[in-house]
Amino acid sequence: MFCYDRGLRITPLDLAVDICRRQPRGFISHAHSDHMAAHELAIGTPLTAALYRRRYGDKLVRELPFEQPWQWDEFSLSTHPAGHIAGSAMLHVAASDQSLLYTGDFRLRESMTAETPRCPHADILVMECTFGQPHYKFPPRELASEQLIDIVSQTLRRQEVPVIHAYVTGKAQEVTAILAHAGLPVKVHPLVAEVNAITAAHGIKIGNYGVATSLTEGFVYIAPPRSQKAMPLLGPVAKRTIAVTGWAIDPTWRTRQRYDYAVVLSDHADYDELLECVDRVAPRQVYCTHGPMSFVADLRERGIDAHPLNPRDRVLAT
Repeated sequence: MFCYDRGLRITPLDLAVDICRRQPRGFISHAHSDHMAAHELAIGTPLTAALYRRRYGDKLVRELPFEQPWQWDEFSLSTHPAGHIAGSAMLHVAASDQSLLYTGDFRLRESMTAETPRCPHADILVMECTFGQPHYKFPPRELASEQLIDIVSQTLRRQEVPVIHAYVTGKAQEVTAILAHAGLPVKVHPLVAEVNAITAAHGIKIGNYGVATSLTEGFVYIAPPRSQKAMPLLGPVAKRTIAVTGWAIDPTWRTRQRYDYAVVLSDHADYDELLECVDRVAPRQVYCTHGPMSFVADLRERGIDAHPLNPRDRVLAT
């Protein structure tokens, strides 16, 4: 049903899945740049389609709303919420004799802006496993949100400016919603405002915020990550930088990346959620991608027929 060709491909349909180079037909699980390309025909959820067009212009997109099957030849294709970012989807492909579920990037715990994730049964599971090591166990979402709100509130009380660096698509909407719903005065970078508006137009409640091109006291700002080429928010004010990422579970990460604060707020599944996904799907075989190959070995130790998606990868001995 599938092969690896510098990415996943549904062989009978010649359908590329999250391959970031131009294809005749490409499924896009979510609107992050490392999962998209300007395909001749793109397939994705309505919100992902809107964000895709923001990046690539008026391209041909087959919109596939959640859990509304599309019959393509002898195959039934359906999308299911992945919980990664708003609009993100798992892809379920079913034939008469077998089925496959591709998770894309996913998260099982609830969030304020991503749809509630659902993991339908499939014979074959192809799963992302970014945080596929046992020490990646994230705190409850509520605690991470409370920590972020507390850091921002204390910084504002000191008359300093909190600046949160977050991915423009996905993480920035989640952070905006957390802070806005807590009643904090939020301003966002213009690029974040663009994505906020598209996301809100698809029914996601972002909350109240302003748009800023420079920093002034009395507000918390949400800006793109330092690695992203974007107009910086500058101003003659004392500021404190805050990161929001699962990698911050490593106590040395914050100082190495030169942030004043770091909150363990991830839009990916942690180790326990990865195992829970396998349990929910109950597949015959599992193929792992975008993560440590030691996770494949961990699944095998649990009696699961697991493999790396890329055949050039090797499973680490345990």
